[in-house]
Amino acid sequence: MSAPLIRVEAVSKRFAPRLSLGERIAARLGAPVETRTVHAVDHVSLDISKGEVLGLVGESGCGKSTLGRIVAGIHPPSEGRALFDGVPMMGTGRKPAKTTTRVQMVFQDPFASLDPRVRVGETIAEGPLHHGLTTRAGSAEYVAGWLRAVGLDPDVAQRFPHQFSGGQRQRIAIARALAMQPDMLVCDEPVASLDVSIQAQIINLFLKLRRDLGLTMLFISHDLGIVRHVCDRVAIMYLGRIVEIGSAAEIYESPRHPYTRALMDSVPKLVLDSSELVSFRPVQGELPSPLAPPPGCHFHLRCAFAGERCAQEVPALDATRSRAVACHFPL
Repeated sequence: MSAPLIRVEAVSKRFAPRLSLGERIAARLGAPVETRTVHAVDHVSLDISKGEVLGLVGESGCGKSTLGRIVAGIHPPSEGRALFDGVPMMGTGRKPAKTTTRVQMVFQDPFASLDPRVRVGETIAEGPLHHGLTTRAGSAEYVAGWLRAVGLDPDVAQRFPHQFSGGQRQRIAIARALAMQPDMLVCDEPVASLDVSIQAQIINLFLKLRRDLGLTMLFISHDLGIVRHVCDRVAIMYLGRIVEIGSAAEIYESPRHPYTRALMDSVPKLVLDSSELVSFRPVQGELPSPLAPPPGCHFHLRCAFAGERCAQEVPALDATRSRAVACHFPL
């Protein structure tokens, strides 16, 4: 088998929030001050093959976006490493390697990710000009080509971001990413802030771009329906860890981790032969704080199948297998 395009090896990411003014004063005076560390990603390993779309699913606050930023080379990992085509993208505490330009990111909120003071054409051209992908003389035609690729008229290059709808802004953000001629896109909830009717258009655009350009994608979302439609494989994330990974068909038809099953049950479904037309069951309990994750399996406090072993021993996930589940008592 060929080597994966992206390989994430035992990556962890921790954030230490800055102390408040009062805490800093107390520390100067010798008072004990508790240090708080957010455990955003906890020893995650996974592979993404060339041309594949991997979905990353989980509740808000589980670390999906942080992992996506590590894959994109935005955040350096606290431990482990991420490799692009066998080359480390960013070592712990080091500057990004040159290969990171081949991985681009599409963010959730296109209005926040686009500079409101810069015209659309300048925004798209800035990166390619800096990296020598186009010249100043040829940048207008270069930008026009990518605007056409995402379904926009090239004349919009002279407008500012506030003059567009949410769906149009997201198309501009996608054009900016594609103008860097990447091999891979990291899409962080790219349709979550859009109306449902517009979501379908953007999803179809991603599918078209994947087909036409042969792109590899990490598609981060909390919408299980979209992930099933777009992705080849799905990784389920819970409180910083991957708990199950497999093909989209396997994950949706026969989830093996209790958390995956709970997520599937939380999706509203039409039940025509019942007195209640819509059936769903929310995930029980609340997501623990990443400041103090529970020992053992992170999900054991909310799991109906948890035993004594779950509270003490971290279940292993074999990232080399096509279907893997991190559970002591898989379904």
